[in-house]
Amino acid sequence: MSSPLISRMQPFGTTIFAEMSALATRTGSINLGQGFPDTDGPRAMLDAAKAAIDGGRNQYPPGPGVPELLAAVAAHQDRFYGLRLDPASEVLVTAGATEAIASVVLALCEPGDEVVTFEPYYDSYAATIALAGATRRTSVLRFPDFAVDDASLRAAFSSRTRLVLLNTPHNPTGKVFTRAELELVASLAREHDAWVVTDEVYEHLVFDGAQHVPMATLPGMSDRTITISSAGKTFSATGWKVGWLAGPAEAVTAARTVKQFLTYVASGPFQPAVALALGLGDEVYAALAQSLQGKRDLLCSALEEAGLRVSRPAGTYFVIADAAPLGATDGLEFARRLPELAGVVGVPVSVFHDDAEAARTLIRFAFCKKDEVLVEASRRLAAVRAR
Repeated sequence: MSSPLISRMQPFGTTIFAEMSALATRTGSINLGQGFPDTDGPRAMLDAAKAAIDGGRNQYPPGPGVPELLAAVAAHQDRFYGLRLDPASEVLVTAGATEAIASVVLALCEPGDEVVTFEPYYDSYAATIALAGATRRTSVLRFPDFAVDDASLRAAFSSRTRLVLLNTPHNPTGKVFTRAELELVASLAREHDAWVVTDEVYEHLVFDGAQHVPMATLPGMSDRTITISSAGKTFSATGWKVGWLAGPAEAVTAARTVKQFLTYVASGPFQPAVALALGLGDEVYAALAQSLQGKRDLLCSALEEAGLRVSRPAGTYFVIADAAPLGATDGLEFARRLPELAGVVGVPVSVFHDDAEAARTLIRFAFCKKDEVLVEASRRLAAVRAR
């Protein structure tokens, strides 16, 4: 009997993260494939969640989110970026950033619409665009600098462009888009009267003095930008699934209309805890980024010593390395062999591409792990070149 799955979702089977995590478990390898930390976030945030549970906040929260989190998101955007939001009408709490993305794309797009995004892309982007029945148009970011290609990006836009789905800091490349690159995207969005949806979940995890520039802060963009973020990456609480979106009231209302029929609500006792975390001092945010920068340097050095070419990321949890110097000709095949070669798991970047040839031998590794785990992974990787 043929699969009952609708045709537009048939290209999306088991995610590469599930496959590689299962491979890590089966082989006893260190899993640097999936982007979740192995340490917990700020103690004050964890204690606030316990207090919320003990205080009886265990039933459905309000549909838009608990009032203190809506206010905290608005205060965060003002504090860090000077963006003024009405928490009652311009902020929506979601079950992580992934639901926020789905809510917006499903609310704004329908068959015949086109969505412009960069590749490699986070895998939910392609699936969500397909669910909406829209068409994906991409511009390739190429190793090692992943710079925006002006001609390629312009060619991706058309009279049918409905929205641009942009991720900065960018997963999987670790790229932080420059202001000039963002201004190019903004100008094309204005020219084609398109919405811009920005996935900014790594906004505070930038290194070496790099600056995250929210699209909504650019001239003329606050009225056509929907900004998405979450607590998971910033505060090392990926399992809590507390995300949010913010933007013009009419766009937030549209997203809320869809969101209420996805999860309805989620993460009740975690929402007030995240509200507290968003108000923590600048030193907390700085320490999280500084710690990750050290982990990045540790893993990048190990990969280089193992003989791989490395693109040192300016942000996120991830580093991309080229395995071609080791004789690799297929990234997926190399990723599947790496547990045998080194007892380490990474993810082939080609799975995040339409143009798989652009990432034929590239592998993504996550460095959001304890130092002792990264040190052991480094020791194991050192044996790769010899083999």
